[in-house]
Amino acid sequence: MYQALYRKWRPKTFSDVIGQSHITQTLKKQVAEGRTSHAYLFTGTRGTGKTTCAKILAKAVNCEHPVDGDPCCQCPSCVGIENGSFLDVLELDAASNNGVDQVRALRDEAIYSPANVKKRVYIVDEVHMLSTPAFNALLKILEEPPEHLMFILATTELHKVPATILSRCQRFSFKRITPQDIAARLLYVAGQEGIGLTEDGAELLSRLADGALRDGLSLLDQCAAVGGTVDSRAVLEALGLAGNLQTAKLMEQVLARNAQGALIQLDQLYQGGKDVGAVLGELSTLVRDLLLRKTAPEGGAALLSGGYDAATLDRLGKNVSATRLIYLATTLQKATADLYYSSNRRTDAELCLLRLCDESLSGDLTALETRVERLEEGVQRGQLLRAAAAESGGRKPAAPKAAPTQEAPPREELQEERPPLPEEPPLPEEPGERVFDVPEPAAPPVQAERPPQAAAAVGGGWWRALAEGCKGRLPAMYRAFLDMCTGVLEGGLLTIYAPDEITLGRLDNDRVKTALVEEAAAGGVTVRLALQVGEPPKTTPRENLQNLLKFGSQFDNIEIK
Repeated sequence: MYQALYRKWRPKTFSDVIGQSHITQTLKKQVAEGRTSHAYLFTGTRGTGKTTCAKILAKAVNCEHPVDGDPCCQCPSCVGIENGSFLDVLELDAASNNGVDQVRALRDEAIYSPANVKKRVYIVDEVHMLSTPAFNALLKILEEPPEHLMFILATTELHKVPATILSRCQRFSFKRITPQDIAARLLYVAGQEGIGLTEDGAELLSRLADGALRDGLSLLDQCAAVGGTVDSRAVLEALGLAGNLQTAKLMEQVLARNAQGALIQLDQLYQGGKDVGAVLGELSTLVRDLLLRKTAPEGGAALLSGGYDAATLDRLGKNVSATRLIYLATTLQKATADLYYSSNRRTDAELCLLRLCDESLSGDLTALETRVERLEEGVQRGQLLRAAAAESGGRKPAAPKAAPTQEAPPREELQEERPPLPEEPPLPEEPGERVFDVPEPAAPPVQAERPPQAAAAVGGGWWRALAEGCKGRLPAMYRAFLDMCTGVLEGGLLTIYAPDEITLGRLDNDRVKTALVEEAAAGGVTVRLALQVGEPPKTTPRENLQNLLKFGSQFDNIEIK
């Protein structure tokens, strides 16, 4: 009769146990030196070797010819314990024998000496399932047991074991087996059994085992039954994990912010019989894998769930920031927890997808952060510069001109041929206005292609270009305040109008003023700064016409009367 792989390849000695050397070495030394305890408590998750080590320890203390603490597995005691013919080594399930009457019967039987071995051993699995009266009945015999008696207790939930039991046992904590150790063991077993297991298939199985070697062997047994080579694709097909590809398609729509496509994909999964709670759970697992892949690309491979290959994770997380992945994980976790109390699970799942596609729908600080982030991205793409060019009649802001060559006449000579513009008196200082004299930059400014009067004449395009250029010189906290202000350049004086005193106070520092002056100088304009609360003055059509005539007079020698 066929025997399952996890039963056939269960370790027979301490040396065969995988991934628990910190426990097996101690037990071997205790057996070799004859310093074994009367009670042991093995804790840990499923499939890590608790019951296996308990059986090996029962054989080792009763072995007639132990080898460095390991049982020989050949003497009558080892053979009888292995095949279960010796009733002096008894394995109990506390889940079905959890009453006080069963423990009392065990206690009454334990006082008798063993018939075939040196020590009577009781292996109590899932001991945390015992009732409180049963634990109390077990206390006395654990405290003062007969010399021939040994208890080995095993549990997956240590916090449920009373402290009075813990204080009477030697506790050993079994850790999860690493994926590398599981993969190596699976390759060894597959080689002995003639199974065509590839390295990528073993790696995928080891991650799906989640630290339990028994689960890994069971999965290998299931995949080998299909036949052929057991690679990663065969593992996904045999274990029914091909549906993860649909989850990956749904995540692709979410990352692309395609709400319509995400809702359609969810409807397809729902019509196919998929529970919406399971869909959100799979999305949460996928987001966790993407986050681990991005934050720990090398060492985090062992932490992945194993349901998705590396190529899929790299493709989905290529252009996604860790901040957004954390938002996705948090939203999915909250939505999954709220489904338990939901009256319409599908509607809540669809609302969750909408929030995943558009963070501004979350209704908290995340929405505000998303709007600010989008504004910053728009500024970086130069949207404000294009708006400035559109306002100035389709003309781009003037760029600094290169130094004139020897063949070209000097610019000063050209300027001497034109009548000079009438000098304008300095603007009087109005109430509430602050004028600052900022030191000019060390390098001489390049001559502007357009004089300041022309920049003021075409409207706010020059100011927007100037403010946009200053953002690269200033921290993020000042950029929003610059967008709230309006600048007017006239006669070499740049007046910045702020909407309120708070904005005025934020811009009233040397760092902002120096950045504005330097940016204007880089564009060929030397300015002085003034800050004022209020709206900029509106010019009349006649004043606009006079400004345009002044601007054109230097080219066409038009006299203004």
